[in-house]
Amino acid sequence: MPANFLSRLRSLVDSIHAQGMIVLLCVAQAACVSVAQDRPYPAPPDWSHDKVMYEVNLRQFSDTGDVEGFRKQLPRLKELGVGILWFMPINSIGVEGRVRDLGSPYAVKDYLAFNPEYGTLDEFKAMIDEAHAMGMYVLIDWVPNHTAPDHPWVKEHPDWYTRDENGQLVPPIPQWADVVDLNYDAMDMRKAMIEAMAFWVREVGIDGFRVDTAEWQPLDFWVKARNELRKIKPIFMLAEGANPDLVEYAFDAAYAWDLTPNMNQIRAGTKTVTDLVNYLNAEARIIPNDGFRLNFTTNHDIDAWEATAVERLGDGLEAFTVLTYTITGMPLIYNGQEARLEKQVDFFRHDPIPWRDDPIAGLYRTLAKLKHNNRALWHGGTGGELEIIAPSTNESVLTFQREADGDRVIVMLNLGGQPQSVPAPGGLGELTRVLGRETIRVAADTCVLPPWGYGVWSSSQPK
Repeated sequence: MPANFLSRLRSLVDSIHAQGMIVLLCVAQAACVSVAQDRPYPAPPDWSHDKVMYEVNLRQFSDTGDVEGFRKQLPRLKELGVGILWFMPINSIGVEGRVRDLGSPYAVKDYLAFNPEYGTLDEFKAMIDEAHAMGMYVLIDWVPNHTAPDHPWVKEHPDWYTRDENGQLVPPIPQWADVVDLNYDAMDMRKAMIEAMAFWVREVGIDGFRVDTAEWQPLDFWVKARNELRKIKPIFMLAEGANPDLVEYAFDAAYAWDLTPNMNQIRAGTKTVTDLVNYLNAEARIIPNDGFRLNFTTNHDIDAWEATAVERLGDGLEAFTVLTYTITGMPLIYNGQEARLEKQVDFFRHDPIPWRDDPIAGLYRTLAKLKHNNRALWHGGTGGELEIIAPSTNESVLTFQREADGDRVIVMLNLGGQPQSVPAPGGLGELTRVLGRETIRVAADTCVLPPWGYGVWSSSQPK
């Protein structure tokens, strides 16, 4: 069943209703069992429940732009609280149709080949071993929807690609002229795709995948892929996509794509906390208990094509960062955020991140330790539900709590440019304030928050 089948069906039904007609659906007993029969799939790996994810753009991470330049920073990232490393595509990049200097990492020339721009596969394996020894896990970005035009499959298996009425290869969308679309009606291609993924798990030692454009492939393919890969080891699967069916049937997590626009619009003054609460409540209704969202203030797409988090969120950046760590879901750091990156790195050439020490790194460290030690903030069905405390007419202050296994956390955020005074939540005195000592004042059962101020109280302190 295609991932977008239900949305298309709903649109069709709405169109029929608009014309004054009704719809009857004939249901056969065996209908749609290709996905349903494979449930329940295993819950997210036990090791994933308290982790912070870090996205690595190897090309831009260091002056050398390779594995060795990254490997030297593993101890710093461990200290930052990183638990999962997600590497943008590490496969070789196509030459035919290449964009600008080095091409897009998402124009894969060979699924089994390591990009020599980044060093050698043996160096990558050694880096994985070192990360594992530090208690970190490694995901690689997988690009299943399309390949570069000079991928071997184009000549060896021409029927594995989508073609137009003239038999010509086509890109997934016209703007992506450096890639050609794969045809998921070709069952042999599906098998080869899963075998290629299995190579990186079995032979290289990775711990899972971030899947590019995951909504664009049939959902039953991902059910099959996950089941096969889980026979090797308890991998973690992250989908680039927001469709709740992704985490209902095949993935551990999907993107919180709508969270970032909500934050942008609150910072711009076109949305309020009420809009954010509506979003959070809607998410709670549609995401399965064991699945969750990846929360972020930025990622490589937003940074490359929109603006940096510093530009979009301004003096609200720290408050929104606290939000991504404390609501339901796994937080993401895109490399450079811990240095308060103020420039967009170029996507198609070597454009190193200008590293510097910045106080925001301390905020990331404290939040990561808090998530690790307070089970209320865990994800994947093990953490506490998000409970909004005393909704009021104040459109700037968001207060919520989460509880699980005896742990509790209360979060207060002033998501506005004016000071706010609000009643202190009940039970606040029983907890320890772990963040916001300089940005929030509590007196006479009243909390006074400066513009974009925040406070976090916890039953367990970061260690």
